[in-house]
Amino acid sequence: MSELITAELVDLDLSAETKSAAARSLAERMVAAGRVTDLDGFLADVAAREAQMPTGLDGGIGIPHCRSEHVAAPTLAFGRSARGIDFGAPDGPADLVFLIAAPAGADDDHLTILSGLARRLMDPGFTGALRAEGDPAAVAALIRGEGAPPPAEAAAKAPDAPADEPFRIVAVTSCPTGIAHTYMAAESLEAAARAEGVVISVETQGSAGFQRLDPSVVAAADAVIWAHDVEVREKARFSGKPVVDTGVKAGISRPAELIAEARRKAGRGEVSRFSDDGADTGAGASGGSSAHFGIRLRTYLMSGVSYMVPFVAAGGLLIALSFAIGGYEIASAPSVAEHFAWGEADSWAALLNQIGGAAFGFLVPVLAGYIAYGMADRPALVPGFVGGAIALTIDAGFLGGLVAGLLAGAVVMAIQRVKVHPTLRGIMPVLVIPLLASVAVGFLMFVVVGKPIASLQKALTDGLNGLSGSNAVILGVVLGLMMCFDMGGPLNKVAYAFAVGGLADPTDGSLKVMAAVMAAGMVPPLAMALATTVRARLFTHTERENGRAAWVLGASFISEGAIPFAAADPLRVIPSVMAGGAVTGALSMAFGATLRAPHGGVFVVPLIGQPFLYLLAIAAGTAVATALVVILKGLRRIPEEAAPAADEPKVPVAA
Repeated sequence: MSELITAELVDLDLSAETKSAAARSLAERMVAAGRVTDLDGFLADVAAREAQMPTGLDGGIGIPHCRSEHVAAPTLAFGRSARGIDFGAPDGPADLVFLIAAPAGADDDHLTILSGLARRLMDPGFTGALRAEGDPAAVAALIRGEGAPPPAEAAAKAPDAPADEPFRIVAVTSCPTGIAHTYMAAESLEAAARAEGVVISVETQGSAGFQRLDPSVVAAADAVIWAHDVEVREKARFSGKPVVDTGVKAGISRPAELIAEARRKAGRGEVSRFSDDGADTGAGASGGSSAHFGIRLRTYLMSGVSYMVPFVAAGGLLIALSFAIGGYEIASAPSVAEHFAWGEADSWAALLNQIGGAAFGFLVPVLAGYIAYGMADRPALVPGFVGGAIALTIDAGFLGGLVAGLLAGAVVMAIQRVKVHPTLRGIMPVLVIPLLASVAVGFLMFVVVGKPIASLQKALTDGLNGLSGSNAVILGVVLGLMMCFDMGGPLNKVAYAFAVGGLADPTDGSLKVMAAVMAAGMVPPLAMALATTVRARLFTHTERENGRAAWVLGASFISEGAIPFAAADPLRVIPSVMAGGAVTGALSMAFGATLRAPHGGVFVVPLIGQPFLYLLAIAAGTAVATALVVILKGLRRIPEEAAPAADEPKVPVAA
């Protein structure tokens, strides 16, 4: 196993002034060490991760990190800055910068090392030693944990707990990547608990797996805190306890508030109930089953869409590539299992088309299955998939999958509420519930709701095929507005799901819809990038840095690249990008641009029908959004922090 960090990966005089420059400087050391294979590709992945959430932590720490296919081995580079670099932390710039690079398939041992570092960053003794040490080799050894006291020893040195019986909390932390935030939240909660005399035990459900809390510890706990961005596993262990349910960022930034809320819930006697399959059967978890129905419905639908998207991406791109190689007639080619010629391009095109078609065959069942899973956990998977397959059989399509998933989840939730004898509980999730729910969903789909939904799906398909003139333009405007309103949020995902649903049975109308949606989604980050370039003085230093990254994010169809701008100035940014998205969507539909790939970005241009006009639509929408945001920002007084640095050229402000 190679060392995670060596002296060559340590820069004790980091001269970079911005977070992107710091990432580049440290990444260049990784390239020189053979740890990163593509500098620009890796930096694009770092920028994309940074756009999702700032990686600055209180205490002068910046911890940019990402998973990337351009990383050859898990690696950490460290830089120490005398001036400090803004990573978005509430308390100011960071002087200690850790760049963590993890391969897309990093092994558990290295992820464990990464998580250990993330936890140690909360130890003032550790960070103090990093600031004082002058030898790169010694710093590398310190980060590797050689000679440094483990966190448990530091905890042992904490003041003794009060003589009275302490309040006891168990917590679970998790985040999508499982590299850093999971463990930072755990350490923040532990530090806050020590300061308040609370006994806490934290289970980190990261990418390296998780070690379950001892059942006796859970049983003795007075309250539970979940700080998570992915589903908590094995919820039933915490049944009967008051539960504070929040995101992982809250665990990092306001742990004392979460502990106080846990105390209040325990004082009021609130409890949550969870069945063996994870379903919430009682009140008490913040944001749990008591949440507004509309919010829960959106969560269920997004669960299905998120699991469906990889099938869409793989299948759609393969089909699009097959058309690019062999033309549209390749769809009627005979099975490659019967005839395949290694030296013929058409055979390879037919192979790609048929593989993509096989992947597309899973779209509706996966959508239905994971909508049901989001509602009622694992017992709902079988009836959900069955209902989705029936939707395909009766030609109910994408709408049928949505309805089948919701029906399956509802049926399973109803069955879970039935009290059964204890001897039957063990077979309920694996036999009884899937069996009964599959029969019920099958009956409803075949006999009751299937035909009306199939008729509605046909009407929708016919409507898309018949789109022309003003009707097509109006639809383009609506989709453009939806794509740019929340930039990767629920409304954006609804528009994307609508377009993807058309790809399950592609027609000329559905391909136009896909092109309009993908084009509009590129406008927000591109507009912000252009605005920070042509009127830099209207933006803060941090926003100008984000603007440089937004060029790459926009060109890659990552709408979230505009979120930092929208969060800082929503009343000016959001209406501006919505207007630009509406223009792009309308023009794309009016031009008749089509797209068979379920993704945007410049790399799908060869797969676009009317590519020049498609790019023109994007450029027009970007120009409109840029002009509006510059005008709106120019009407207000420029903040002092937005003024350019002494070494930056002065850019005149629009009158």
